[in-house]
Amino acid sequence: MKICVISYDFWDYDKHIVEALCRKGIDAHHIRISKISHSNFNERAVNALSKTFLKKNLKKEKRQKYVLDSLKKLGPQDQILVLNPDTFDLSTLNNIKKYTDRLITYLYDSLERVPVEDKLHVFDKVFSFDKVDIEKHSFEKLTNYIYLPYTPAALQKPEMDLFYITSYDNKRLSFIKLMVKKLMDLNLKFQIMVIGKKTWKHKLKNVFINLPENLFLIFRMKKVSHEELPNYYKGSKALLDLMREGQYGLSFRVFEAMALEKKIVTDNESIKNYDFYNPKNIAVVNHTCSDLDQSFFETPYEKIPEEIYYKYTIENWVDKVFDI
Repeated sequence: MKICVISYDFWDYDKHIVEALCRKGIDAHHIRISKISHSNFNERAVNALSKTFLKKNLKKEKRQKYVLDSLKKLGPQDQILVLNPDTFDLSTLNNIKKYTDRLITYLYDSLERVPVEDKLHVFDKVFSFDKVDIEKHSFEKLTNYIYLPYTPAALQKPEMDLFYITSYDNKRLSFIKLMVKKLMDLNLKFQIMVIGKKTWKHKLKNVFINLPENLFLIFRMKKVSHEELPNYYKGSKALLDLMREGQYGLSFRVFEAMALEKKIVTDNESIKNYDFYNPKNIAVVNHTCSDLDQSFFETPYEKIPEEIYYKYTIENWVDKVFDI
């Protein structure tokens, strides 16, 4: 069987899908368009002028040409999975479909955040983790997946109670400020890492004014790779997971926590509806964080039953998506 995955893959999640397929003996390939960018300053300048005066994004056109050229070399595929369909023109998606009898997409974002309704008719199957979109459009329900290797809590020696990593976001930072005050009241050890542009560092300090941010806050401009993330996670008993505006499903943070047997503190009420939910492992807090209790961090993690854990692994995910 030949399967091709086409995606932007900015955060390096999608490569795990291809690796899982290869482990199953499938001839799988990944066309990753994020690696296609402007080669020099002149190209960037020309593209900026083109977008301004001609309303044409030359970099986007370059990436879509790269996808079609790559498919031409690979030849017909039994199945093609397109992630981030918003990055493609409708004409490109129609051309991609010529290379397979089964074109699939999985929506990493809700349609509220990334509207792509005008392109979804091209696909033979649409998967989504967002409960609102699933109910409204009859998409196939599918969560994100566990891609990290399972590491029991007993093999780790966390020194912190809570760790959180996030991109700069005004809405979430307001909530984080309340969380920080609560954690300090409980005398808990924690660390927050914010990824953003250099110009945002001053804004960040304004959010945490009158708080000793140097004791818990890390600001960096470079994103944290998948290879680095587990090392940060392993140093903490629990991970904080906050919803983005327009999000109604579970983020990858939840599944990363499951793989490393980390507790979760979250504002996502919908997590209570999943079969792995356990209040001893997952604390759902209100909008003021007033219901977060110190005892949550003092009790040990309770192991998730194997049959439930397997349902959320990348191995089971690819079986379901590609009907293996």
